[in-house]
Parts: sequence; C-alpha cells; structure tokens
Amino acid sequence: MDTSNPQSADPTVPSTTAPASQLSAKPPTPPPSQSGPDPKISTSADTPDATTPPFSPSSTTPVLEKQDLDFTGNVEVNNDLPTEKDLKRVDDLLVLDAQGQSRPFRDLYKGEGVAPRQMIIFVRHFFCGNCQEYLRELSASITPESLLALPEPTFITVIGCGRPDLIEMYSQTTSCPFPVYADPTRKLYDYLGMTRTLDLGKKPSYIQSNLFVTSVQSILQGLKTGGNALKGGDIKQVGGEFLFEDGKCVWAHRMRNTRDHAEITEVREVLGLEDKKPPMRKRWSHGIKMMKEKEGKGRSASWGRGRSKSKGAKDKEGSKTPEMVEEEAKPNRQTTV
Repeated sequence: MDTSNPQSADPTVPSTTAPASQLSAKPPTPPPSQSGPDPKISTSADTPDATTPPFSPSSTTPVLEKQDLDFTGNVEVNNDLPTEKDLKRVDDLLVLDAQGQSRPFRDLYKGEGVAPRQMIIFVRHFFCGNCQEYLRELSASITPESLLALPEPTFITVIGCGRPDLIEMYSQTTSCPFPVYADPTRKLYDYLGMTRTLDLGKKPSYIQSNLFVTSVQSILQGLKTGGNALKGGDIKQVGGEFLFEDGKCVWAHRMRNTRDHAEITEVREVLGLEDKKPPMRKRWSHGIKMMKEKEGKGRSASWGRGRSKSKGAKDKEGSKTPEMVEEEAKPNRQTTV
C-alpha cells in the first residue's frame, strides 16, 4: 500500500486541495430552507418609531418606511363598509372612559339604552389641533338635542388613540358635548381599515385657524399636562367616521391625511339634519368664550384692548363694552391730572 500520501489513505481526513475550477467558482447559493424566511411587509410593530409614545402597543397596520414618511399626497384608502367579519373582530375590543373604566366597543352602537343610530368619530391623538377644530365646528353645528329629535334617534361618540387621562382635557378644550373614549391600543383603527400618515392634505372648510396657531396650541397643551405630554397617542394615526344603524355599519369615511375628516355639511346630510349652513364660530374663540361664560368668568371679545377689572367693577358696568368704559373714564383721568 502506498503511504506517500497519508491523506489519501484515510478517507476521514478532508482534502486540503481543490481543483482550480472550484477555486474560481462562486460559492453555491444555499437552499431555500437556509436562506431565511420570505420578506414581509413592514408594520408598525417592527418599524422603530421615536415619535410613538412608549405605551403604544404593537400594531399590524402597514406603514411606510422611515425614508418615505415625508411624502406628498393622500394615502390611498377606501370607504368600504366593514364586513360582518370585521365587526365581529372588533365587537369585544375595549375602549376606556375618562375614569379608565372599560367597555366593549359593541356597547357604543348596539348596547342597552343606546340610540338606534350612532355616528362614531375616530380622531387622531388628543393634542391634534386639526381634530380639535373639527370637534368645535361639529359641536357648534350639531347638538345632542337635534340628534335625539330626529325620526330615528341618533347620537355621536368620539374615540381617540391616546390615554384616557387626557379625555377630560380634550372634552373641555373642544367644548364637545358628546362622550369621548380612548383606544390606546389602536386596534380599532387597525381592524376598521384606518391608516397612518403625516400628510396634511388640503385645508378643509372646518379648519378656521392657520397651521401655526394650531401647532402652537398643541405644543402648549402638551406642556400644560406635564407628565401626560407623551400620552396623547400616535401622531401618525388618522381616523374616520362610521355610522351604525341597528347594529350595522351603513356609512363610512376614512381619513386620507391629517385634515381629512368628513366635512360638517356632509355629516349633517348623512345624519338627516335639515339642510342649512352650519353656524360659524368666531376665529379667535376656539370655544373658550363659551366655556368661560358658563363658569361665570366671561372675558371681553377685545382681549388685546381691555384690561381685566375687579369683580365689583364688572358688576357695576354690566354689559358695557371695553370701549364704552374707556370713553367714560377719560373725563375722570383729566380731572385728576
């Protein structure tokens, strides 16, 4: 036996040499079972996002990758009605009230003692100035009394994607007379086909303030809430409106951008309210004057002209405007000089 090449004598020892053809060839492609799983669509569960509050759970809503977030144009969504399967999927999902008490979503539109028709409005995060403007306009145009007086009693419910701790602030800021709930999991938004975007879209008629004003107001609201500043909700989540009749969804509108709620005139038409132009709020009010007057702390419309006076002085002056008071005070100033 030839022992000049011990490696060839022992078949268990691997060869240290290879043919030249193998050295120049590319490494073989591993079989499919070794090349890893198939690529999947990125979702909010696996896309890291510094703007999503830490309490937000994972979501299955498809989102754009980081480099594509600042796109222009509307998100392509449809207004198809949720199927019966979709509604069964969301019926048992929980929403929270201002006290943190939970109830199934189905109780909002087909629970005991609920009006047979329910318009459920999904808003964005609780600090969104655009959605706050929308609710101010809606509340000024549609009252609970007008809804309950319809041939088929109707009501409105609002759901936001933030924490329930902010519901009381949100209701006061918007002067909203309708109940507000929270879905911090955002599962209702996902399962009902609402999407996520930062695109502004065109300015709708329900927006009466400019973008700078609403942005500053949102920042100030967040600062005033202190520890709740990061609990408003996902800033990219957009909502929509759904009308339920006798437990079935009969009309739907999904937002395509951050300012794409259904116009007030369209909502009035869908609800069957008389066709008249919705009342306009004063641009500066934001519902603040109405709230203050209810509390007995009314402030003059001319905020920049008049100074605040003592309670006794206000009682004596009655309904005089700041200009009348200032005019009457001129002679007194001259005599004291």
